[in-house]
Amino acid sequence: MASLQIFQVYNYKNAAMITLYKDLFDNNSDTALYVQMYQFIKGEIVLGRLRSGERLPSIRRAAEESGLSVTTVNLAYEQLETEGYVRSRPQSGFYVSELPEFGKEEARGQGGGGTRAGKVPENVSDYLYDPAAFDFRAWRKCVDRVFRECTPQLFSRGEPQGEASLRREIARYVYESRGVHARPEQIVIGAGTQQLTAHLGRILKIAGIRHISVEDPGYMPVRNMFRDSGFSLMEIPVREDGIDTALLPVNLPSAVYVCPANQFPTGAVMSAARRYELLKWAKKNRSIIIEDDYDSQLRYFGKPIPALQGLDEAGRVVYLSSFSSTLFPAIRISYMVLPAGLLEIFRSIRDDYSQTCSKTEQLALAFFMEDGAYGSSIRKLRTLYSKKLQTAIAAFRTYGSGRVVPFDTKSGLILPVRLSEDTDPEDFCRRAAGLGIRILREIVPGAAMTTASGRSAGTAA
Repeated sequence: MASLQIFQVYNYKNAAMITLYKDLFDNNSDTALYVQMYQFIKGEIVLGRLRSGERLPSIRRAAEESGLSVTTVNLAYEQLETEGYVRSRPQSGFYVSELPEFGKEEARGQGGGGTRAGKVPENVSDYLYDPAAFDFRAWRKCVDRVFRECTPQLFSRGEPQGEASLRREIARYVYESRGVHARPEQIVIGAGTQQLTAHLGRILKIAGIRHISVEDPGYMPVRNMFRDSGFSLMEIPVREDGIDTALLPVNLPSAVYVCPANQFPTGAVMSAARRYELLKWAKKNRSIIIEDDYDSQLRYFGKPIPALQGLDEAGRVVYLSSFSSTLFPAIRISYMVLPAGLLEIFRSIRDDYSQTCSKTEQLALAFFMEDGAYGSSIRKLRTLYSKKLQTAIAAFRTYGSGRVVPFDTKSGLILPVRLSEDTDPEDFCRRAAGLGIRILREIVPGAAMTTASGRSAGTAA
């Protein structure tokens, strides 16, 4: 567990006994190491995890634990002191300053976060994302660059398929990170997965598909969209290694919607054997696999599992993914990669649609990815979220008393838990809500309860 935590605080006689782990800092990042340390400690102060009057580790000790040089640590501490987050005392060290309430709120809005214990915010998204995990400074630079370098483009409407520069960056990134084979012209950008699903529904109907199989249990919003679009739905049970391919329809061109890398809400990972079975089924039955790779980058142990699309040689997989979980809530940019047959259909109806994603944000995201800031952001998210995940798991083990047991704790933005038979789900939800924890009830085979900090399924309690 210690190797996964990047920052621990032990309070002892007004001293913040901080342990800085080496994997917190990225030597390949464009952000200077001293800036990385400064930003992280500042975030801890803003969030209240380092309180007024607590002493930071000595410069030498912080350097030894973080693997950084004494000069680097000294620069970080000096920057914190310059901005008033800490103050130095001769022959004693650096101490956390008192931050006025106004200053704390302002700082949270710029890069901190947090929710007062016991109070659930009115806007759920306020605590589904941790603003401290996103480099808003780098994002602002990219937005400024758009206004400096792309002004003529801002006076024209956006491309219905999405801006070419962003599609190029996405094609490069998904190949490097997920093994997805995609040319920029295969990529379609939209404002959220649900909007792209609506486009895809029309494409499938033109292709002669009227039947869609969905995972049970599964992601309700997409399922409802297919149902409302007039498709006939079949629910296929999810096993420990993915959807039960033996129950898929045969001799009928259809589609199946799956989440192979991290099935929602069970957390099942589709095995290699199951993946090849699914690809064989699609080819034999002239059917389409819709692969939703919604949080594939947020895998905390080992490398992310390669995408199913990378194994597809017959052009039967539609790859869906989104930036919603890895940027911030106001950015609603998703994309899909269409195989050749469906791409031809999309091109025939492309001009019927207007692009609903902001051109400015698309261009800014292209620069953000080009500069490597997005890759750095992903690495930071993995480190931060793995720490939060371990903290949550430890809390359940300590206080769950065997009645509330977490399972599948390897990836994603949700933490599923199983309740014992003598634990009242309604009481559990009420108690969690009183602590400011969002609980979403989803009845899963094996009596499971899903606690969510991201994607929602079922009814929020």
